[in-house]
Amino acid sequence: MFTGIIEDLGVVTHLKRELDNLHITIKSKITSELKIDQSVSHNGACLTIIDIKNDEYTVTAIKETLNKTNLGSLMNNDVINLERALKLGDRLDGHIVQGHIDQTASCINIQENNGNWMYSFKYNSGLGNITIEKGSVTINGVSLTVVNSGKNTFSVAIIPYTHENTNFNSIKLDSIVNIEFDVIGKYVAKLNELKD
Repeated sequence: MFTGIIEDLGVVTHLKRELDNLHITIKSKITSELKIDQSVSHNGACLTIIDIKNDEYTVTAIKETLNKTNLGSLMNNDVINLERALKLGDRLDGHIVQGHIDQTASCINIQENNGNWMYSFKYNSGLGNITIEKGSVTINGVSLTVVNSGKNTFSVAIIPYTHENTNFNSIKLDSIVNIEFDVIGKYVAKLNELKD
C-alpha cells in the first residue's frame, strides 16, 4: 500500500531481458534503506526488490506488468518516481494507492500557467475506468487531484515542487504515463456495472 507521495527519483542503470521478464536496475539514494523482498512503487507499479549492490538495486517486471505500464519502454538513464510502502501509523499525505496500474494514458496537452502547470491526459475509457472532478488519480505513482474530468480525458494541476521533484518535468506531448484510478471509484464503478 502506498500514498502517491514520491520519495526519490531513481535512475535506470541497466536493463536485462530474460524470456518475458525485464530486470530493471536502478540507482537511488534510498537503496541503503531497502532490503531484498521489499515492495517499492516504480512509476506507480509495485515491484519486488530481488538484488541490492552498493547504491543500486534490481526489480523484475513480468509480462503482465510490461503490457499494462510504461516500464517496458524504459531506457538507460531514464528517471523514475520511487516510493516505499506505507508504514502503519504514518500520515496518509496522498491517497490510498495500491501500486497496481490500471492502464496507461497519453499526454495530450501541457499548459504553463505562470509558475504552475496543467497536464491533460487521454485514456481508453473502454476498459471501464473513470475519473471524477476533484477525485484522486495516480500518474506515474504521483497522487493528484483530477480537474476537467471527461469521458476519456482529465487534467491535473502541478505545483512547482511536484514538477521539480518527480518525473513530471520529463513528460512531453504524447508521453505515455501509468495510471492508477482511485480504488474507491473503481469499486463503485464495478458495483454499478453489476447492477446492469
